[in-house]
Amino acid sequence: MTPLLKFIHLGAIGVWSAGLLVLPYLFWQRRFLPVAGLDVDRLDRLTRFVYVAMASPAAALAITTGTALIFLQGTFVAWFSLKMLLVGAMVMLHVVAGLTVSSIFTPGARRYGLGANAMLTTAYGVLIVTIIWVVLAKPPLNLNLLAPAFFEPGSLRHFFVGDTRTPMP
Repeated sequence: MTPLLKFIHLGAIGVWSAGLLVLPYLFWQRRFLPVAGLDVDRLDRLTRFVYVAMASPAAALAITTGTALIFLQGTFVAWFSLKMLLVGAMVMLHVVAGLTVSSIFTPGARRYGLGANAMLTTAYGVLIVTIIWVVLAKPPLNLNLLAPAFFEPGSLRHFFVGDTRTPMP
């Protein structure tokens, strides 16, 4: 079961990543078209298809299968926390792409410029490559260096006001 789930997970990540990488190029194509017309409608439909029918379902499948793999394999190590942080950033950039899809094809919308295209494409590329590196390298991370007092027993009591002990009957 686990190899099949991993295969589905990797395939979904591939489709999700490819969709996110192609979307900035499609956004950029809008710049060269008139305000309205058949070409704008075609590009709008293609862009929405890539986002709604390809990238978003692939993202949901990747996250679902990844969550299942976490519990099946018991992956609870420090590098995996970094991976989850990066996946969260990828989800946020996925939302940015969705907001861009909905805004660039509305009449009177601002043009999607070269700077936005470069930033979004670079962000997707760097994030995808970093996630792949973290998964393959599995770097040894010592979270105690980040916040040493945070990992001591009872250290959370500093965040709460009052007594945090369990009441005894």
